[in-house]
Amino acid sequence: MTDTLWPAPVATGAVDATVTVPGSKSVTNRALILAALAGEPSWVRRPLRSRDSQLMADGLRALGVGIEEQVNNSAGGTGGGEAWRIIPAPRLSGPARIDVGNAGTVMRFLPPLAVLADGAVHFDGDPRSHERPQHGVIDSLRALGARIEDGGRGGFPLTVHGTGALDGGVVELDASASSQFVSALLLSGARYNQGVEVRNTGGPVPSLPHIRMTVDMLRLAGVQVDAPEDGGEPDVWRVTPGALLGRDLVVEPDLSNAAPFFGAALVTAGQVTVRDWPRHTTQPGDQLREIFGQMGGRAEFTDEGLSFTGTGAVHGIEVDLHDVGELAPVIAAVAALADSESHLYGIAHLRMHETDRLAALAKEINELGGDVSETADGLRIRPRPLHGGVFHTYEDHRLATAAAVLGLVVPGVEVENIATTAKTLPDFPEMWTDLLGRAAG
Repeated sequence: MTDTLWPAPVATGAVDATVTVPGSKSVTNRALILAALAGEPSWVRRPLRSRDSQLMADGLRALGVGIEEQVNNSAGGTGGGEAWRIIPAPRLSGPARIDVGNAGTVMRFLPPLAVLADGAVHFDGDPRSHERPQHGVIDSLRALGARIEDGGRGGFPLTVHGTGALDGGVVELDASASSQFVSALLLSGARYNQGVEVRNTGGPVPSLPHIRMTVDMLRLAGVQVDAPEDGGEPDVWRVTPGALLGRDLVVEPDLSNAAPFFGAALVTAGQVTVRDWPRHTTQPGDQLREIFGQMGGRAEFTDEGLSFTGTGAVHGIEVDLHDVGELAPVIAAVAALADSESHLYGIAHLRMHETDRLAALAKEINELGGDVSETADGLRIRPRPLHGGVFHTYEDHRLATAAAVLGLVVPGVEVENIATTAKTLPDFPEMWTDLLGRAAG
């Protein structure tokens, strides 16, 4: 962590820019897991290069997976010429030590794969990783026959004692804290002797679109999956055992990372186009079009991608963000600048993300003069005139980008540790400066 403060740039007029958002973290890290389990080499093109994806790649390398990185600097666009070639190991190897950082996908997705390694695999990460829920993965793997030592903590640090195989079968778990518990088991389940059947016995699963993304990517790798949205049992997912195919995958832009840029268009009455926005996608971030549309903007597909225009009005919103919790910080920032009250709900699970996002958003916006209160599962935001001050980020990338949006129209906002955006947006400060360099004076 750093005490460096970043003076958030103030927009001098309407922004007018076209941006290239780096590849999806969710797609990149799922693709790496599936490629590591495949029976032949794979290509992952235009991957996200960030702390989270590097932790995933390094973790797989520790288990014997080959990952060759290639860059073609002549290609246009961020990461446009980059590709990773993943060469599966004949057998995943241990002993190994893996750093999960504070990356949810790494801490949840790698232990179910590590049970297939020969030997002990020790996992640890940032201090916050010790506080984030991991019980859904640990308890499920134990129920399926794995041996895991965690000192009774239900979290990190922990050691997975891999035996080269796992029987698999049916497992019940409470996935109401994280959809990643389900995705984690499904991603490696085809390599278990009996496959895996995951039954959620808890409340509603947050971020369901991310499980749909997992299911779609598994099917494209040749895996048979039965899922609720295909007419199966509610809250039950089944993966049939079998081989995974190597693939040549181009990673979509990370649509959730478009939130601050579209937010900039909304609050400055400007226009931002995000290149290569897919017309059909499983990414939850696609809901930005509808949510920011209700808040006063207008989205339109163009030859370059998706163009979002602010109309000069920013409206409050009442919205269930249960499936798209990662969008909540920037939506909250925009709501603090709106012309009416907002109620964001369905996001109690954000208390266990990189930080307690609900408490952090309420505290930091209020310290700038706002009026935000926590509810049982969300936030009520009553717009007030805001003033400058330090916005603490708690080493949470989405808090940092939310602060940058506020700083566009609130002079004097200083963002603590803007470098934390490297988790998913490695070049964010430069991208933000470029965005404002094209604001109308």
